[in-house]
Amino acid sequence: MNEIIDVVIIGAGASGLMVVSQLEENITYLLLEKNPKIGAKIAISGGGKCNITNQSVEAEDYLADRYFIDEVLREFDQYTLLDWLERNSLTPHLRDSGEYFCQNSSRELINIFMRNIDRERIILNRVVEDVYKKDDIFQIKCSNRKSYRAKSLVIASGGLSFPSIGATDIGFKIASSFGHKVKELAPALVGLTLQREQFFFKELSGTSTDVIVRVGERELKGDILFTHRGISGPVILDTSLYWRRGDIEIDFLPNFEIEPHHNSKKIISTILPLPKSLSKALLKELNIEDIQLCRLNKLERDRLSSIKSYKFSPAGNFGYKKAEVTRGGVSTDEVNSKTMMSRVSKNLYFTGEVLDVTGRVGGYNFQWAFSSAVVCAKSLNFQNRRP
Repeated sequence: MNEIIDVVIIGAGASGLMVVSQLEENITYLLLEKNPKIGAKIAISGGGKCNITNQSVEAEDYLADRYFIDEVLREFDQYTLLDWLERNSLTPHLRDSGEYFCQNSSRELINIFMRNIDRERIILNRVVEDVYKKDDIFQIKCSNRKSYRAKSLVIASGGLSFPSIGATDIGFKIASSFGHKVKELAPALVGLTLQREQFFFKELSGTSTDVIVRVGERELKGDILFTHRGISGPVILDTSLYWRRGDIEIDFLPNFEIEPHHNSKKIISTILPLPKSLSKALLKELNIEDIQLCRLNKLERDRLSSIKSYKFSPAGNFGYKKAEVTRGGVSTDEVNSKTMMSRVSKNLYFTGEVLDVTGRVGGYNFQWAFSSAVVCAKSLNFQNRRP
């Protein structure tokens, strides 16, 4: 292709689709996607209903530079997103968790993008192999000897999570080739594996309960789910975002104090407000007989109290195959928060998960994908306005 087009967008995920949906009609563009369909991650997220955003979205909900996040969210926050969805005939369902989901399926959101995009400008099954700049024009080399030239390039290729739906490191490679720093990459919002000392957790597979997890200076609340591989559930997925190595601490009794029951004649496992299997497993781990609580001596009572501050060091995590997102990415120090344009290479843009911005469980990462995309599109519209 010899034509020089205004914009090439790499990646037809949430962020790339939103960029294109916001471009003004006079702008020529191509949306390149390696998969046979657009929105692959949207389709499988939230159990097939896509957790689009959250009732409350703050910079504190992200592992990122807070000033950078604030700047972007102010341009397109959750309320603006919800209004845009309403205008496109989608009223998301608000759950008790504070998350907004599609009413019936993720297809509702994907269909909105399809209505707002020129389908002839979407190139599917197109793998980007190399990008370089010549005379201020981006040269995009793809599979099947296809190539494209563009004045501006948007990297919306996502991270490394879910390789089963085509996730690759192409965005990070392109960023590095243009001189950008890429912060260390790791799976995030993912279950944690266990050291041998905690293998007894695996015997509780399928059991869940509400806990508080302390990791570093963070205190996180929510459900923990025991699995045959380790521990998961919303609170553990959030924990994986902040955990690097070393201990985490779990309060298995976040709304219960043991001390007032020290004189109780009831059996311990019946007093603790936990699934019976978990109570018995923890008592066995602490070498405490499941007897009347009043019969425990002081040392045993002290050991029992550790259920509210159970410390251990995870062995690792379930990996990118199970991770919802990628932690790390293109350094935001080198990206303009008002435009999403690179500070290193003019007319190179980054949006969504490829950046060093990672949100907690609960719709925050889709909100980031959409917000960063809108900021990017506004800049592209301004740059390409013709008399």
